[in-house]
Amino acid sequence: MRVILYPKDMKELIGQEIGVSDWVLVDQTMIDKFADATGDHQWIHVDVERAAKEMPGGKTIAHGFLTLSLVPRLSAAIWKIEHRSRGLNYGLDKLRFTGQVVEGKRVRLRQKLLAADDVKDNGIRLTFENTIDIEGEERPALVAVSLSIVYP
Repeated sequence: MRVILYPKDMKELIGQEIGVSDWVLVDQTMIDKFADATGDHQWIHVDVERAAKEMPGGKTIAHGFLTLSLVPRLSAAIWKIEHRSRGLNYGLDKLRFTGQVVEGKRVRLRQKLLAADDVKDNGIRLTFENTIDIEGEERPALVAVSLSIVYP
């Protein structure tokens, strides 16, 4: 866990890999809960029996947006800013789903800080390159450039 004292201190880390999270298992329970939360019950995600017959490898796959939704959880295990009042998601500049997360695989997050820009009310807009690796796979599950704003 990398601890940064103040939002402005992130500027010293521009261009650096901030860290790598631990591995997290993506199991059918997680996939099913995400399907329920989003209403996306496409069979490739939730129908284990059909996937066993029709999917390459015989397993369901996680939703791409489930994989993306793990970024905040995994990021929280990589770094934190000690003295901040709040943080907000600001959006994505680029998102590519480059590999499928098969049920039962583990994933982790690698984050690189691309920019830290001053914004209104003493905030700092942080731009990260986020890469979700799949254990044992060459291709990552996703690469996303995300933006957030942190206030002192």
